[in-house]
Amino acid sequence: MDNERKTLVLTGASRGIGHATVKRFNAAGWRVITCSRQAFSEECPWDAGPEDHVVIDLADEESTHRGIQTLRERLDGEPLNALVNNAAVSPKQSDGARLSTLNTGVDEWRTVFNVNFFAPMVLARGLIEELRQGRGSIVNVTSIVGSRVHPFAGSAYATSKAALASLTREMAADLGPLGIRINAIAPGEIETSMIGPEYKELAKDIPMGRLGTAEEVAKTIYFLCTEQSSYVHGAEIHINGGQHV
Repeated sequence: MDNERKTLVLTGASRGIGHATVKRFNAAGWRVITCSRQAFSEECPWDAGPEDHVVIDLADEESTHRGIQTLRERLDGEPLNALVNNAAVSPKQSDGARLSTLNTGVDEWRTVFNVNFFAPMVLARGLIEELRQGRGSIVNVTSIVGSRVHPFAGSAYATSKAALASLTREMAADLGPLGIRINAIAPGEIETSMIGPEYKELAKDIPMGRLGTAEEVAKTIYFLCTEQSSYVHGAEIHINGGQHV
């Protein structure tokens, strides 16, 4: 990396993988502009957090476009070196059970796809000039559930992640000639404060015998946004301890 301070835009920054990603990039001296539905939390650990936080409801098209305009104003003509599309929604039944193709409302499907699938494309298109100027890297966060039926993840969420993996390949063909790299990461069972004990039971079926950590995922995201991965493009990297084999 050169001596110029690099800039990351990250969606879904308030917890889990997003929270760990902020800390990883902040520790490396990057400017981190975070985006989420909620206002900035004073519990978050990065410098200039309140000044570099943008409230965007990615489920709402108008809010997303307003947010993109705000992001461009924050960048003020400076290059964007990385965009990490981490925000996602996964609705459940009232008792916490997964929603299948038989009982997920059409409106819920639309919300899930707006956040998980359409928003990454809209954000990339809206920030295309800044990304081109920074020869930026985009990382889409997909999931192991995009390639297999999962006991807890709902059908809309899983389908949106499969679609996002395909979108990553399509965008790689389109953005490569502009000097912008794009890749995806597909985490498996990652131990965060959001998961319940039922997820920990899945560890027995993982070859490495344990759940992953958010910090392990953040390290891979960081790798994909630096010169260390300069010829990695259009890939989906599995981060699941061998669960997919």
